[in-house]
Amino acid sequence: MKSVYFDSAATTQLRPEVIEKMTRVMHDCYGNASSTHSFGRNAKAMVEQARKTVASYLNVSASEIIFTSGGTEADNLALLSAVRDLGVKKIITSRIEHHAVLYTVQQLEREYGIVVKYVDLDDNGHVDYNHLEELLQSSKKTLVSLMHVNNEIGNVLDIKRVGELCKANDAMFHSDTVQSVGHYKLDLQEISIDFMAVSAHKFHGPKGVGFAFVRKNSGLKPLIFGGEQERGYRAGTEAVHNIVGLEEALKLAYDNLEEEKAYIIDLKKYFIQQLQANFPEVTFNGSCANFEKSSYTVLNVCLPIAPEKAPILLFQLDLKGIACSKGSACQSGSAKGSHVLSQILCYEDMQKPSLRFSFSKFNTKDEVDYVIEVLKEFV
Repeated sequence: MKSVYFDSAATTQLRPEVIEKMTRVMHDCYGNASSTHSFGRNAKAMVEQARKTVASYLNVSASEIIFTSGGTEADNLALLSAVRDLGVKKIITSRIEHHAVLYTVQQLEREYGIVVKYVDLDDNGHVDYNHLEELLQSSKKTLVSLMHVNNEIGNVLDIKRVGELCKANDAMFHSDTVQSVGHYKLDLQEISIDFMAVSAHKFHGPKGVGFAFVRKNSGLKPLIFGGEQERGYRAGTEAVHNIVGLEEALKLAYDNLEEEKAYIIDLKKYFIQQLQANFPEVTFNGSCANFEKSSYTVLNVCLPIAPEKAPILLFQLDLKGIACSKGSACQSGSAKGSHVLSQILCYEDMQKPSLRFSFSKFNTKDEVDYVIEVLKEFV
């Protein structure tokens, strides 16, 4: 039986170079980065070099990069502190954000009584920028939180346009860029953005580490107390091996971006062609079949399968060695359907199985062919 991994939006395979670098650091560099002796100074130097590397790819100052445990913590840091410490009274977001944002915003609404507004979406799940501009007309201090690339349907936000709208209306802008950093080049001198969340395991780095971009002089305060690590933004001993792994993964992602992007685009196009040739009634959720409006790494497919067979499809694929998802991996333990698809699909289409296939440099067309054959057998 083949083993096929088409779930890179959930997490990615580590690059061999990243494993090698992390292993070497764990073996040779075990000092605490806060210690003043040579072992600690060596560890601290590695952390600070990683910070400079990350900053260079985003065209920001190293002091604006704060290492975290991942994207969820980075989202929480920005959203909670904006309300608690920066005087934000209103948050504008959308109903198809990652739950790291949605649940945090809902908690802030309950706990602090902030005003929460949800921007309108079109039939494919794209933000209505005119409505966003209307919502920004407010006397309340406002934060906009909209993700750059949707983790389920791959829709790409015009992040520069949103930044300009926020700046013109004196609002702050936070974006969950977990699905885009490492896959898209972002020059943060050209984008008016205050806070950003990133996770290493989405671009072939280790789990348990990410970073927050925090614009200089924003006034953000820490969530975690107990030490002065990360310039006082995040207490706790730095996981040097993870941070160095993030650095190496990001370097490899951007140094090989154009070549690997072209390869994955070709693979995704081939998958779409094979699905259409073998399942004429197949549809693609959101704009995921449109390469100008969606990420080249994500394909969300609605299959023409009878509702009674739908619940066992993912199980059958797993039995055949195929890994994909019916939505966000963070929701895999929930009996609820996708909150993203529920915003853009009609009731009839929600009864059909929708699968998210997400790709990386490690996938092949032979794997696509195998998935098609398995789906044909099931259908």
